[in-house]
Amino acid sequence: MTEYRTECDGWAAVWRMDHARIHMMHVGAAGPGRPPLMEVDAPAAAPDLVIARELFPSLTRLWDAVRSDYWRHIVGPRAGSTP
Repeated sequence: MTEYRTECDGWAAVWRMDHARIHMMHVGAAGPGRPPLMEVDAPAAAPDLVIARELFPSLTRLWDAVRSDYWRHIVGPRAGSTP
């Protein structure tokens, strides 16, 4: 299963797609040196994006960026848009 990484405001999320769901595998600071806020090894144990929003509401901009990246991967680039 492919993992994707999204960064926003100094935070990073590593996530996987499972049909129409986004499973959060890792959430933490984008740089080294700080322990992750959340990390799971098994996709079945990973919270989806809705639960991640509830667990870490202060990371709203990161969750919005993950959702945007998800749709970019699902739909693909739009005609006339820049990559």
